[in-house]
Amino acid sequence: MRDLLRPDLKGQTPYGAPQLDVAVALNTNENSYAVPQEVVDAIVSAVAEVASGLNRYPDREFVRLREDLAAYLSATTGIGVSPDQVWAGNGSNEVLLHILQAFGGPDRVALGFTPAYSMHPIITRTTGTRWVDGGRGVDGAGAFDLDVSSAVAQVREHEPDIVFLCSPNNPTGTALGLDVVEAIYAAAPRAIVVVDEAYAEFAREGTPSALTLLEGRERLVVTRTMSKAFALAGGRLGYLAADAQLTQALRLVRLPYHLSAPTQAIACAALENAEALLATVELVKTQRDRIVADLAQMGLDPVSSDANFVLFGGLADERVTWQALLDRGILIRDVGLTHHLRVTAGTPRETGAFLEAMRSLATTHRQEQ
Repeated sequence: MRDLLRPDLKGQTPYGAPQLDVAVALNTNENSYAVPQEVVDAIVSAVAEVASGLNRYPDREFVRLREDLAAYLSATTGIGVSPDQVWAGNGSNEVLLHILQAFGGPDRVALGFTPAYSMHPIITRTTGTRWVDGGRGVDGAGAFDLDVSSAVAQVREHEPDIVFLCSPNNPTGTALGLDVVEAIYAAAPRAIVVVDEAYAEFAREGTPSALTLLEGRERLVVTRTMSKAFALAGGRLGYLAADAQLTQALRLVRLPYHLSAPTQAIACAALENAEALLATVELVKTQRDRIVADLAQMGLDPVSSDANFVLFGGLADERVTWQALLDRGILIRDVGLTHHLRVTAGTPRETGAFLEAMRSLATTHRQEQ
């Protein structure tokens, strides 16, 4: 079978986060809070309404969902977003795939600044697009910030067709200044510039959204998801906002009827109950900040985060610490950065269990200064 595989896929590793039966799972940045019963009831009712019509194809243009998503973005950001600027898919990964199918491909280049979301290069390669790893550095204070001049220089060097940015960035949790987005957009006159804002709802007050830059920038795309803040990782609904002509182009590559009737019903019901679902955001942010403060007190090096997770360094051997935590029933994420691990901010009980375990490990697991 290996001989039949596309040559550019040989030797590649598929995406895979461990799915283990543990007491405390804090490795995939899910929202640890269950969907409230009132929202469960609304979702069940919405799905029941469409169930008798499942013999027919769903609304191919998912008109109501686009209207609801546009209304949500407009209401929460103060920026006017129209339904024809919105696109959606089965998770933000499918939305990213549509972008690459439409604007990438053989003889085209996508650039990202690592460490960043691991699916960006994986999805890129599945479309035959060449991936270029840009850098943001890993040493010293502010090491995970993306410097404007460095980013612009890399864009000019590689002349990409697509540029991926993350704000807040995964796995570092750091947010981008709008000056970085503006500079990269100007330096890449033929590129689609994608700002992945999967964790935007968790950002600290005053953190800007790239949605404010959409007007007049026909190549700018801002992607979002309902998996994190909306606690709907199992619902698989991601979306984007961009110029209407760009979203129109995505219709050329999407599969027919790609969003099922139940998926659309679930998402719309969730948006109708956004206030109840988003009530957990501040609770998660409190636990995130607790993690940052407590790990710093232990002599470790947590990165201040605008997401629902914390990347922390200062570990002698991150693999040893990861296993030691797992042995205690706590699963966090090894993201492949030397001396670093990433932990999702969970409920107070989950966060407390993680921090208690780290206190017992810190003195022997810290990196020597």
